[in-house]
Amino acid sequence: MREATAPYYIVITRRNQVLLSFLRIRAIVNGNQIYPLYHDQPVTITVEENHPKVVITDGFHFTKPMELVYHHLNTYYFKVICVIDDVQLIAGAFLLVVLYLVGFYTGIFLFKLISFAPILYFLFLYYINRKEFIQITPV
Repeated sequence: MREATAPYYIVITRRNQVLLSFLRIRAIVNGNQIYPLYHDQPVTITVEENHPKVVITDGFHFTKPMELVYHHLNTYYFKVICVIDDVQLIAGAFLLVVLYLVGFYTGIFLFKLISFAPILYFLFLYYINRKEFIQITPV
């Protein structure tokens, strides 16, 4: 098996998602090189040594360190995504509005109370499950 020769490249693109648009996403390579990731603009990172470690963060959320091993390819392609995609966000907002309106018009307090379930779920993912809120996936 032939190892790839230096320099190695990492290309990271940020997915265009509503929740990611509010965050300043950065890629950290080997714990000391920081690269900002902008909307739909791929960032090409040149790495001289094999086995670099990549972490994606916004300062509060962070991914698990990913160690890359270059064997045949000189370039890895990744996309940064949020665990709550736009469809889930819209569905949660729709469910909140519908359940609250049903509770408001019928006078049943339980519907009003259940209408806050999507907000609690999103807050759980944002604050408690913060290691999985931002994900890096191969393209």
